[in-house]
Amino acid sequence: MNAIISASDLAKDLDSTHPPVLLDVRWQLTAAKAAGEPPFDGRAAYEAGHLPGAVYVDLDRELASAPGEGGRHPLPDLARFGTAMRRAGVSAGTPVVVYDGGQGWAAARAWWLLRWTGHPDVRVLDGGLPSWEGPLEKSVPAPAEGDFVPEPGVTGLLDADAAAALARSGVLLDARAGERYRGEVEPIDPVAGHIPGAVSAPTTENVGADGRFLPAGELRARFEGLGVREGSRVGVYCGSGVSAAHQVLALAAAGIPAELYVGSWSEWSSDPDRPVAVGPDPQ
Repeated sequence: MNAIISASDLAKDLDSTHPPVLLDVRWQLTAAKAAGEPPFDGRAAYEAGHLPGAVYVDLDRELASAPGEGGRHPLPDLARFGTAMRRAGVSAGTPVVVYDGGQGWAAARAWWLLRWTGHPDVRVLDGGLPSWEGPLEKSVPAPAEGDFVPEPGVTGLLDADAAAALARSGVLLDARAGERYRGEVEPIDPVAGHIPGAVSAPTTENVGADGRFLPAGELRARFEGLGVREGSRVGVYCGSGVSAAHQVLALAAAGIPAELYVGSWSEWSSDPDRPVAVGPDPQ
């Protein structure tokens, strides 16, 4: 099953006898608080206009736990996550399509969580809301309660120790901007640099100028150029496990399974005993 879906194919599916559940996960990582401006309000954006029938999901409250030792976006409490998904109408036997404002990071986080907890049919709208050419609506739907019960997978998730080991035994991709990987700047976390052995692989290079994913062949070539080979074990991290989910999604679109280090740099850098590498080389 393809992990992404085009707007035209989504329109056809919504008009079918078995339409998908739509989840709107608009979210932005922003420095608004530091600038004295109000933070991005995903629910307000949703209420101003969303895909017909879509239900809003709050990334910070329903797709993550409160920031702490596990990073800025640790795994959510699975009971709370399951409640949110059922409220949105998610059932195990119903396809799900997730979208956000176009960046794809938040939608990918929801996609990864649903897939990791056992949902068999989840896709991300390629290009997000800007790719949709149909009408929008402002009314808030009240879907029938779903039956999805999240069951964590035995694979697909890395902790700090596993990420460190994978950086030496496989391929660990750092999905942040190159300057953060190199340690030249660090606007959010306490220490600049990267996990020793990790390879710089900015998430922004997974998409074209239109914000849509590169073709699968181009994505495969990109990851091969980063050292991924047939049979390679691949892991991904970022700042807090959100943009890295987009990288896992891009890898899936290229036919490459990958694991996610959810704690990511926000967890890694909070422990002064963990090593830090700087510069352009993995080290």
